[in-house]
Amino acid sequence: MPNMSLNKVPMPEQEPSVRAANFKEVTLGYTKEMAMEEAQRCLNCKNKPCVSGCPVGVRIPEFIEQIAQGNFKAAYDIIKTTNGLPAVCGRVCPQENQCEGKCVRGIKGEPVAIGRLERFAADYMLAQTQETPELTVSNGHKVAIVGGGPSGLTCAADLAKLGYKVTIFEAFHTAGGVLMYGIPEFRLPKDIVQKEIDALKAMGVEIMTNMVIGKVLSVDELIEMGYEAVFIGSGAGLPRFMGIEGEALIGVCSANEYLTRINLMKGYLDEYDTPVLKSKAVAVVGGGNVAMDAARSAKRMGAENVYIVYRRSESEMPARLEEVHHAKEEGIEFLTLNNPIKILGDENGRVRAMECVKMKLGSPDESGRRSPVEIIGSNFELDVDTVIMSIGTSPNPLIRTTTKGLEVNKRGCLIVNEDMLTSREGVYAGGDAVTGAATVILAMGSGKTAAKSIDEYIKTK
Repeated sequence: MPNMSLNKVPMPEQEPSVRAANFKEVTLGYTKEMAMEEAQRCLNCKNKPCVSGCPVGVRIPEFIEQIAQGNFKAAYDIIKTTNGLPAVCGRVCPQENQCEGKCVRGIKGEPVAIGRLERFAADYMLAQTQETPELTVSNGHKVAIVGGGPSGLTCAADLAKLGYKVTIFEAFHTAGGVLMYGIPEFRLPKDIVQKEIDALKAMGVEIMTNMVIGKVLSVDELIEMGYEAVFIGSGAGLPRFMGIEGEALIGVCSANEYLTRINLMKGYLDEYDTPVLKSKAVAVVGGGNVAMDAARSAKRMGAENVYIVYRRSESEMPARLEEVHHAKEEGIEFLTLNNPIKILGDENGRVRAMECVKMKLGSPDESGRRSPVEIIGSNFELDVDTVIMSIGTSPNPLIRTTTKGLEVNKRGCLIVNEDMLTSREGVYAGGDAVTGAATVILAMGSGKTAAKSIDEYIKTK
């Protein structure tokens, strides 16, 4: 009997006053009973509109039907046929704009909690004794993956299943990319990411860390070493700044640096020698998920006052509604329709305040959002000692400037065709290196497409 409740089964979570002082995961996950109850809300539609909203084509109604029947392993196995990182995607995918956004239950009430159910199935299986995956018989071909983030991990997994000898060249000391350095522990526990990486190693994928391609080796040298194809999934880790006065002051940093120090270098733990500036008042400039992550991390690092400063209104914010909701619960103050114009320093060269100007919304720009317009004479100072810039990132130019024949667009992103092939034969690319900063699941989708294209290329070469 279908569950016709208009509302999702609520997800248990830490109380805001408690979680704002720790880095433990905010949401606690469904129990078996909760998962089965929520799964029964799925109508198993004939046309399966939810699947069309998933960049990797997860067979959503099929796995949900198995959860409803209590067949959790079967549900997990169905998900894994198309999604190599279900525990990750169940936590960080913007389901409201993708699969859940297509769910017919959302027409009258809330959509089925697809993300929560995917997370449940993955967590359930990760908690069980994991069998070592069988190694696929080698087909004798080698492929190099540049970058161990979502797109690279996905491409590597799909190629390994086809028998390729795959080597991932990762610039950091650990693989995972943005999953490790960008998304905080309270949203995505790192032990979950590590389990996914360990499973990939068990499939025979070699991961070489501290390998900055463009410095240690070039893409051309990888090809000379016998790799028959190269996939570039190096991300978009170069932060942008506003170019305003005072950005060189002590206490100004990018969200990338701030989050990397905390997430990857464990800056929130006293025993780690990776200090993060201890702040009393923090302004985070931007309105995306990264801005929310930085602001919520600053609160957990002990800041008394944390502000989100965003030049448009809250309805234009690109951040997930859940992240905005959690940030507000944790005491983050939202200063929307405000824009920084100068950062002010004290006699020691440290941040003491940020000068802002109020904004109003004008006509829509090319993205469809209304352009913010400055209100003359509305200047004011915001007393802060730390400013974190979270206004976007772009790909590092290192690879494109050390590799022959790679075409890029005006934003410095690699240009690819529908098969993820770059302008260079045998060199493919995907993820943020192609799109600029985007979502984990979109990066994974491009990795899957590239793996299929690489297989076809090598077979017909």
